[in-house]
Amino acid sequence: MRFNLTRAVSYTIAACVVVSSISLTSDAASATSGVSALSSATGVLETTNYTAFAGAQLTVNDMLANATVIAADSQLADNGADAVAAAENPYANIAIAQVDNYVYIRETASAESEYVGKLYNNSAATVSDTVETEDGTWLLITSGDVTGYVKSEYVVQNNEELAKQVSQRLATVTTTTLHVRESASTDSAVIDLLPIGDDLVVIDESDIDSGWVKVTCNEGEGYVSTDYVDISTDFTVAESKEAEQARLAKEEAERKAAEEAARKATAAAASKASSKSSESSSSSSSSKSYAAPSGSGGGSVVNYGSQFVGNPYVYGGSSLTGGTDCSGFVMSCYSAFGVSLPHSSSSMRSVGYGVSYDEMQPGDIVCYSGHVGIYAGNGTLLHASNKRTGITYSNVNYKKILAIRRIF
Repeated sequence: MRFNLTRAVSYTIAACVVVSSISLTSDAASATSGVSALSSATGVLETTNYTAFAGAQLTVNDMLANATVIAADSQLADNGADAVAAAENPYANIAIAQVDNYVYIRETASAESEYVGKLYNNSAATVSDTVETEDGTWLLITSGDVTGYVKSEYVVQNNEELAKQVSQRLATVTTTTLHVRESASTDSAVIDLLPIGDDLVVIDESDIDSGWVKVTCNEGEGYVSTDYVDISTDFTVAESKEAEQARLAKEEAERKAAEEAARKATAAAASKASSKSSESSSSSSSSKSYAAPSGSGGGSVVNYGSQFVGNPYVYGGSSLTGGTDCSGFVMSCYSAFGVSLPHSSSSMRSVGYGVSYDEMQPGDIVCYSGHVGIYAGNGTLLHASNKRTGITYSNVNYKKILAIRRIF
């Protein structure tokens, strides 16, 4: 853009030189040929029958017009180039927050301005403008549904390596049931099945031109056809002030509801135990019995869910005794405590509120690529793993964690 603007300015200067030259000789020209000077009202030469001046007017107007066209074309070209660059490089114009917790996004480029959202550490934003003020440099950013200003010192710009570190390339399932295969071929064996809407982390795109990407799933690494997934770059984004207030209110309501549900469950369990103690049985039952949910908090959820270890894994299921998949297991465990969760591992990445790995406690929901489970403490994960093992315990770090969400 700089080169084209220079040409535009050159044309404009040249036009002004011609106009100035004409103006300097206008008195003599008027005396001999009746041609008037440059009109102060219209900015163009008003001529009669002196063809030399008519040609000068045409030249001036053409130069000014050319300067305008060149500047406009240059702007369009730059905008087009930016759009192409952004499409080809998902990390272009990205700024990453590097702070202890969060930085405020302000309504205007001033620390005294009202905040409109929070950009948390390692969250990403797109930079659209830079503003210099007395107290430093501010960036106009958009992150998620929040647009506003942050001080430049709190973010790192145009660092593709950092942007890749804090983002994920995801394949979102767009078909009812996605087959994850051992190799990049429809003739290859199916190693996992995933429902529509689930996300998989893409670890290799070298075969994307052939219509395949390599992903991680609960069964390990495999390939999925790009015909049945949407590929995207996933960043953590800002939270608006309104969204934060709504989230906090919802969490408080859910906490109170869970406490009430746990109280009722404890009372029901006590009543049931009292009833059983008054009955006599002449025969024993071979079926396994399960305790009702009792207590409250994440530890109580783990205690309740642990009694189902060994029960079967069933794709699409949600029965803790008859068979369940990973998200169905988490959903059913929390449902016993009055908490409604979605039957989707990817959707569970946004329930409750996020906590860091170092803050993880029993009962926290741990989300992976195409999988989810409940943290049981001591570095272990309680989850409906696969058809071979059913509901079981695993090391919580058996693969990369995408999110940790707390309900209680």
